[in-house]
Amino acid sequence: MEKIQIVHTNDLHSHFENFPRVARFIEDSRKNSVADDFYLFDIGDAMDRVHPLTEATNGQINISWMNSLHYDAITIGNNEGLGNSHEELEHLYDKANFPVILGNLYDQKTEKLADFAQVSKIFTTKQQTTIGVIGLTAPFILTYPLLKWDIHLVQDILPKSLQAVKDCDVVILLSHLGVSMDRLIASKYPEIDVIIGSHTHHLFPKGEMDNGVLLAAAGKYGQNIGTINLELTNHRMIAKSAFTTKTASLKVLDGDQKWVQAQLDRGNDLLSQRKVANLPHTLSSDYHDKNAIIQEALSAMLEYTGAEAGVLSSGLFLDDLPKGIVTEKNLHDILPHAIHGMKTKMTGDNVWRLVMEMEKNRLYLRTHQQKGMGFRGKIFGELIYRGITVDNKRNVYINGQELRPNQEYTLALLDHYLFVPYFSSIEIAGDNEIMYPKFLRSVFGDYLSKKYPI
Repeated sequence: MEKIQIVHTNDLHSHFENFPRVARFIEDSRKNSVADDFYLFDIGDAMDRVHPLTEATNGQINISWMNSLHYDAITIGNNEGLGNSHEELEHLYDKANFPVILGNLYDQKTEKLADFAQVSKIFTTKQQTTIGVIGLTAPFILTYPLLKWDIHLVQDILPKSLQAVKDCDVVILLSHLGVSMDRLIASKYPEIDVIIGSHTHHLFPKGEMDNGVLLAAAGKYGQNIGTINLELTNHRMIAKSAFTTKTASLKVLDGDQKWVQAQLDRGNDLLSQRKVANLPHTLSSDYHDKNAIIQEALSAMLEYTGAEAGVLSSGLFLDDLPKGIVTEKNLHDILPHAIHGMKTKMTGDNVWRLVMEMEKNRLYLRTHQQKGMGFRGKIFGELIYRGITVDNKRNVYINGQELRPNQEYTLALLDHYLFVPYFSSIEIAGDNEIMYPKFLRSVFGDYLSKKYPI
């Protein structure tokens, strides 16, 4: 009988506070494994620019950490794929000592698979069992083309990827597709032995068996680490199982917190060295303040998009911008989000409906604890208009002029508002141009650097 053990991570999202214990678990698992062969995989979203050191190094610190643990293969998530410019992603893995298994991301210019990726990798165990590993990432068809990538759909690519490993004894899919898609794939492709999942941050403490396919997933942020055990006889699978280990249950060593703090300090130091602007007064995160930061940000958005009116939410701004020299650290502190500007064109009747949606949801959103969709803060906050007013009869005005139902208007919004479920008119009626690759903090920084030069 042959035993194969796999340890896997997913959706770490630069949560460095868990990295020391995760690393020791991996090292101890490899050292103490009684299996004949041991493999280590990551299933994407290892990096997240919410951490200052990831931001300051364009994710290279994450690659360095993964190199130290000798991953056997990884795939990418949307935080790698969409959180970097085209050029940054092209070079993210230049120094990686592991392969990137990814079958559905193509370069628009060359029409070929991304240079850093490969469709599959075949591992051969000590007993000559062949393990075919393929990988896919979530096909965000609206946004990847904005970064000059052509993202292919699962139904188009998966059969081709499986052809590359059809003669292997064991087939494993590294899936940054989400739990619903994993279950659908399991129902249609029983030739896959194991799907290691991610993206939707789902956790399978003891795995899940679907149509004979083992699904494994380890939640998010390194809060759990996954382990898969396979047993084979004469290269044929006879048993497979999965479990997860809570990172909080692992021992904390004296130097852990010091290391975690050192990563934070290093990132903040690097960002602090990059000066952006010189403010004559503090910009307040309180939207009531006469020098409210959200008002300057609205000005920045209108200039960036060329729109005639705009909307931002106060929960985006996590702190004040202090008087004096503004650095990239200051901007990252207040706007750590993976959110982009968006220019939306719609007719007046649709603008009216959008504003009514905002008014309807205003009280709810004021204290709503928002999660995901690029947002890295706590609450959605107050909706603040620029160039939009509403009277007590629900008439809407753009820059003092009553809306004309058939006239086209241009609004400065955020891609975040397209993705959250509160403003359906944006998706239904808007001609939306998401403006990649700059995050909101970079747009704001560019504006401040011109208005308040050093």
